[in-house]
Amino acid sequence: MRSPNPDDRRDPPTGPIPGMGSDEQAIGFDLPRHDDPPLVPAHDPQPAPTDTERDSAERLTEPDSAERLTERIDVANRPTERIDVANRPTVRLPRQRTPAPGGRAPLLIAGAVAALFAAAFSFLPVAVALTLAQLSEGVSALGGAARAGLAGWLLAHGVPLGTSLGPLGLPPLAVAAFAAWRVSRAGVHTSRAYGIAQRGTPLQAATVATTVGFGYGVVGTAAALLADKPGLEVSALRAFIHLFVFGTLAALVGALRVTGALRVMAVRMPPVLRDGIRTGVVGAVLVLGSGAAMAGLSVALRAGDAADVLGAYNTGVAGQVGITLICLAYAPNAAIWATAYLLGPGFAVGVDTVVRTTEVDVGTLLPLPLAAGIPQGPVGGLGALLLAVPLVAGMVAGWLLARRVLRLRAGDAYGRHRSWGSLVGAAALGGPIAGVLLGLAAQVSRGSVGGPRLAEMGPVAWQVALAGAIVVTLGATVGAAATRALAGP
Repeated sequence: MRSPNPDDRRDPPTGPIPGMGSDEQAIGFDLPRHDDPPLVPAHDPQPAPTDTERDSAERLTEPDSAERLTERIDVANRPTERIDVANRPTVRLPRQRTPAPGGRAPLLIAGAVAALFAAAFSFLPVAVALTLAQLSEGVSALGGAARAGLAGWLLAHGVPLGTSLGPLGLPPLAVAAFAAWRVSRAGVHTSRAYGIAQRGTPLQAATVATTVGFGYGVVGTAAALLADKPGLEVSALRAFIHLFVFGTLAALVGALRVTGALRVMAVRMPPVLRDGIRTGVVGAVLVLGSGAAMAGLSVALRAGDAADVLGAYNTGVAGQVGITLICLAYAPNAAIWATAYLLGPGFAVGVDTVVRTTEVDVGTLLPLPLAAGIPQGPVGGLGALLLAVPLVAGMVAGWLLARRVLRLRAGDAYGRHRSWGSLVGAAALGGPIAGVLLGLAAQVSRGSVGGPRLAEMGPVAWQVALAGAIVVTLGATVGAAATRALAGP
C-alpha cells in the first residue's frame, strides 16, 4: 500500500455553489473566501484567546448564560465608592499604664500590711496544731485555741513563756522557718509596692526591712498582750524585741533579692571570698542534712516505742494528730541535735545529762514520740562509721566547688586564671563559715522545757561551731584538691 504523499493534496474546487449563485449573491455581502490569505488588522491586534476565555465563552452559550451576563454587567455598572482612610474616625487604644513618679505606695502602710499578712499566715498552722493537741491531758491548761496558738507562735520566735510547770523556751523551728519564709515574702511585696524592685540599693532594702520588722514587732506585742493571762506569762517588751529582730532579718533577705542589691554585692566581692561563702553554706546544709537523715533513721528504727508513747495519751485520733504535728514542729530541732551528735559534742536532754557517741547519760525524757529516737548507749561496731558522714559532706562541698571552677576555666578569663592557691583558699575559708552557721543553728535550737530538771535542752553552740569548722575545712580542702588533681592541668 502506497503511503500518502503530501504533494498529492489538492485544494477543494472553488467557485459558486451549485444552485446558490455566487458567494456574494448567496450571502449578500462580500466575505473573504476560504482560500484567501488571512486578514491581518493594521492596528490594535487582539491576542489569541486563552483557555480561560474559551471556557468563559463556552459557559456563555449555556441556557443561563444570559442571566450570568446580566449579573456581570450590573456589577460592572455599580458606582465605585471611594474610601478616604485619612478622614475615617480614629479608634483610640488604651495605653499601658506606667507608674507615676509619685505613685508609689507609702512605705509605712505597705510594710504594716505585709507584716500583718505574714503574721496571720504563720499563725494559722500553729493554732490548728495546738487546737488538736488540747485534747490531750496537761495541754488544755494553756486555755483556748486562739490563746494557745498565740503562745506557740510567740514561742517559735524565741519569746519565752512562763507556765505553771516552769519557763518554756524551746522554740519549734519548723514554725520559725515557715514564719521566716512568710516575712521574707513580705519584704519582697513591700519592695515592689515601694517601687524599688530590680533597681534598689542596699540602703533602700534595709529601710524596707526595718519597716517590715517594726510592723512585725507591733503585731508580736499585740499577740503577747492577748496571750498574757493568769497561768501564762508573756513579756510584751521581749515579744516586740524578738519579733522586730526576726522580722527585720527575714525581710532583709527578701528585699535584697528583689531589689538586685544582693547580686550587686556578690559581684563586688573578691572571688575567693564569694566562693568561700558558697562552699560554707553548701557544707553546712549538707552536714545538717546528714543529721536530719540520722534523726529520721533513729526514730524509724524505734517506731514501736514511738507508737507506744503516742498511744499512751488516750486522746483519740484528733489528739494524736495534734501531738504528731507538735513532733513535726520540733523535727528541725532534732535534726540539729543529731548533727551535733555526729560532729562529736553531742547534746543535753536536761541538767547534767549528755548524749554523745562515746557516752549517753539521760534521765527522764519528754513524753513525746520524737524522744524515742535518742540513743540508749555509746556507738560501737559498724555504727562508728557514722562519724565519717560529716567529713564526707565536707568533701562533697569541696568537690562541687572544684567542679564549678573547672567549668569557669573553659568559659571566662576568671576561671582560666584560677590557681591552686585560690581554690584551696576558698575551700579552707568555707570551713569557718560552715562552723558559724552550724553554731547559730545549735544556738536557736536550744531552750528550756518546764521545771529545773529540763532547763537545759540541746547542744552547746560554740562546741558545735568549732567541730563543724574543723570537719568541713578538712573535707572541703581534700575534696577540692583531689578533684582539681584528677582533672589534670
